[in-house]
Amino acid sequence: MTFELGPALLFCPADRPERFEGALRKADAVILDLEDAVLPDAKVAARGNLVDAHLDPDRVIVRVNSPGSAEFVSDLATLNQTDFRRVMVAKTEDPEALSAFDERFELIALCETARGVQAADRIAAHPRVVAMMWGAEDLVASLGGTSSRTDAGGYRDIARYARSRVLLEAGAQGKAAIDAVHIDIDDIAGLESEARDAVASGFAATACIHPSQVAVIRAAYAPDAETVEWADAVMSAAESERGVFRFRGRMIDEPVLRHARSILARAR
Repeated sequence: MTFELGPALLFCPADRPERFEGALRKADAVILDLEDAVLPDAKVAARGNLVDAHLDPDRVIVRVNSPGSAEFVSDLATLNQTDFRRVMVAKTEDPEALSAFDERFELIALCETARGVQAADRIAAHPRVVAMMWGAEDLVASLGGTSSRTDAGGYRDIARYARSRVLLEAGAQGKAAIDAVHIDIDDIAGLESEARDAVASGFAATACIHPSQVAVIRAAYAPDAETVEWADAVMSAAESERGVFRFRGRMIDEPVLRHARSILARAR
């Protein structure tokens, strides 16, 4: 499964138009945020910035407020005044609410509440959803919790469950999955570890909140030369083999060949 935008998706507050072009230059795609990154009294101006923005719409995602919120209708009206058609829907919980978008739009459903994670299978099946993303902090807040991570820095079990559920439901519908942001900007080692786990697990991209995180994510998603050589070699060997075969001491069957194809796709 590939994701056409690339692995590093950078959030940018929509009320900071001076950052738009820089964010787009630094990342594979920019997520212009009309939701949590923008204070209530700045949302009108943020929507105006969206209308005035001159950015490549193919590399822009707009995060709108959750369906049913007072801001959602205004966000949707604003989108209709722009060329931006790829939309991240915050706090998606009900797939029927996504029908507010017509066939012009491609949706990234952000499952970041208990109800959203619970409904991930039905949300992923919506015809306008092209990708799924999960969020840890809003999820824990929706449960009345106080932290998505343990003192050691890893995710708590509930967050790990949500991450896995969204990935599985997206994959079951042939949709891409996007991993959540790493909010500790200075924790480069933690981000690198999670990004490497994300790509190995099947995520197509990782979202981030600071330009310094982009290079770390890209490096994690890019297979190293040794891995690419193995994938290329095993695919060449498969051309002369039938069914299961042995290659460099390892059993090779169709699932392993699919892994190799995925590695070569990322290398390209």
